[in-house]
Amino acid sequence: MAKLRETVDIDAPPSRVWAVVQEDVKGVPKWSSQVEKVEQLDSKPPGKGTRYRYHLNLPGGFKETLEVEQTTWLKPKRCAGKFTRGPLKGTWSYAYTETKSGTHVVYEMDYALGGLLRFAGSLLAGQYAEGIRSNMTALKRYIESGKGPKPK
Repeated sequence: MAKLRETVDIDAPPSRVWAVVQEDVKGVPKWSSQVEKVEQLDSKPPGKGTRYRYHLNLPGGFKETLEVEQTTWLKPKRCAGKFTRGPLKGTWSYAYTETKSGTHVVYEMDYALGGLLRFAGSLLAGQYAEGIRSNMTALKRYIESGKGPKPK
């Protein structure tokens, strides 16, 4: 399994960052260059057990569909889950820690590439990691510019 860990500090309280990342999942394409669209696969509110389908634009021109299930929902501190269908196998998590100036966000993935992507191997893994890094920076800009939903 490969491991990926990215962090970003955002000048906004954890409840605001949580609202954008965890409660407005369909809005992810507004700040993530790798996500074209997100569909919720069930009708319940976001939380433990909620499932989503992500339509991805990956490095190298790959288009993939990925499904996830949330397995941990500790608002506004931690959301985690597992990949249930698609080219990635493994787990992911977001952790939010309040700081004096806002929120420290940690995104982690333990994953293995599957399907056609496994043949792209380390080249794609490096590009994917760079994409995650870029998306964290874009998330910071998006939230600090006042875009996205406010906490309920």
